[in-house]
Amino acid sequence: MERTMAQQIEQLLQSNKVWQGSQWQHSHLDVHSSGFAQLDQQLPNHGWPQGGITEVLYEKHGIGELQLLLPALAKLSQQSRWIIWVAPPFMPNAPALQQHGVDISKVIVIRSEQCSDALWTIEQALKSGSCSAVLGWLDGLDLKASRRLQLAAEQGDCLSYLFRPLQQQQQSSSASVRMALHPSKSPEHINYHLLKRRGGAPLYEQHIPRLN
Repeated sequence: MERTMAQQIEQLLQSNKVWQGSQWQHSHLDVHSSGFAQLDQQLPNHGWPQGGITEVLYEKHGIGELQLLLPALAKLSQQSRWIIWVAPPFMPNAPALQQHGVDISKVIVIRSEQCSDALWTIEQALKSGSCSAVLGWLDGLDLKASRRLQLAAEQGDCLSYLFRPLQQQQQSSSASVRMALHPSKSPEHINYHLLKRRGGAPLYEQHIPRLN
């Protein structure tokens, strides 16, 4: 009986139907490298999920939220599709984007005063198929809306980053990846927690170097 049970457990482990300790099974979703070796190793399939939502929760603007995305945005801007910014709290710094290799001719900024309007715009952009990435700033997002955006990203095969206030980290979300950014003691680093990574356990107290 013991041998039979052991064989059954081994068969389950080999079938990838269970999660064992800190080992997690990569899905077959396409990804884009974050440009940070450490972060890539921690993300499912070693990159930002294509056709999926990544949530970035932060305490205040300028904490490093855009630096995390610049390497990926630079590569995505080489495609023929658009990079859409919806309801950003500031206008993009064009020289800074260019300095990091982003083709700003592919960047479109859409202003929105109401959260409901921003949500609708993000959803339409995601599922349009004409965007390589959609960045959206939302003050509120319930689970139903989160699921809609996840489905829209899958439909449009689009990379999506949603920026949300840190105090919303306890709310449920269907995002593939959720990150929380915290102030760093060193101006040279970005501190983050990986609160959710599809197929893996959370990671806390991580940091990567800021870009020059």
